[in-house]
Amino acid sequence: MKISVWGGTGYSGGHVARVAAERGHEVTAFARTAPSDAPSDAPAHATGGVAYEVGTVLDAADRARSLDGADAVVVALSPRGDMADRMREAVTALAEDARRVGVRFGIVGGAGSLLVAEDGPRFVDTEAFAPEEAKPEALTVGAVLDDLRATPDDLDWFMVSPSPVYGAWAPGEATGSYRLGGDVLLPGTDGGPAALSGADLGAVVVDELERPAHRRARFTAAS
Repeated sequence: MKISVWGGTGYSGGHVARVAAERGHEVTAFARTAPSDAPSDAPAHATGGVAYEVGTVLDAADRARSLDGADAVVVALSPRGDMADRMREAVTALAEDARRVGVRFGIVGGAGSLLVAEDGPRFVDTEAFAPEEAKPEALTVGAVLDDLRATPDDLDWFMVSPSPVYGAWAPGEATGSYRLGGDVLLPGTDGGPAALSGADLGAVVVDELERPAHRRARFTAAS
């Protein structure tokens, strides 16, 4: 497949790009900075087999470039900085662009919008959600999910929400296996919150691209 990854020099996007390239897919990573300028902990830093393009999802021409000839586009961006108030509209625009040209649309979400039980509430709306300063990001991602669920049926989309213990602050190790769930948080195997490594998140996303099992759906993953 030809796969475009927005945020491909970041933590989540870098792992997605690396796994996809290792499996022989044609991968292009889009980001605002070249890989040499990416954070030192970004796994896409000089990843072999990945082509890098500088661009922003806020720009219509850059969005079009990422979709040109692609089979799938994956968004791994965070609503931070100047993207805090613009990510929702930009992702909505990219999703609509993908729908028009028939490109599968995937996005890496967060644990905040997951439910703590079948009848709710969302994790972000509970006292257990932390840190408090991350709440605006979680609410934005939840809004993006609502937007995707309201799109026309001919948009083939999916969202992966990793478990609460996930990110560069808790990188973990590749396990080669993972558990999948739906909209409800998965329990941890040790009684605490569930975790997922960046490497395993990359495998979750690429597995879904290779063997689609979640059409127009959000799902979660944990080790």
